[in-house]
Amino acid sequence: MQPLKSAHNIDKKKYINVNTLSYKTKSARKEDVVRKWHIIDADGLIVGRIATKIADALRGKDKPSFTPHVDTGDYVIVINAEKVQFTGNKMKQKVYQRYSGYPGGQKERTAEEMLAKKPIAILEKAVKGMLPKNKLGRAVFKKLYVYEGTEHPHQAQKPEPFKF
Repeated sequence: MQPLKSAHNIDKKKYINVNTLSYKTKSARKEDVVRKWHIIDADGLIVGRIATKIADALRGKDKPSFTPHVDTGDYVIVINAEKVQFTGNKMKQKVYQRYSGYPGGQKERTAEEMLAKKPIAILEKAVKGMLPKNKLGRAVFKKLYVYEGTEHPHQAQKPEPFKF
């Protein structure tokens, strides 16, 4: 009969790798982030659905190196912003409000009026609402470029089409 092994006479070489991980969670640093430029043609796309994809790309949530407190996202260019669509009756029922800060200074516009006057603002408001409301969210939002029509001044960055 063998004697019982106590905590003092266990062979430590056998058990050395029991509590170690084979991997470590990497936390991205702002110096290590590699950013790409993406271009999206919004012609015929639905506002909310495209805005979620844009917000994820701006934030970097589509990358394996995503870190919540670091801006790991890419630059996004959206063209043909005036050709976006809404589902259902949102074109007539959805209301955009703004407030001047003065009594009686609250003004409203429907999505239809907004599309006629400021089509860029529709996508910008949708994406901005999906980003964090802090310094990081404001920094991330600056990487979004929305244009009416197909022309944009970012040809030198060689944007690649965004894959959904």
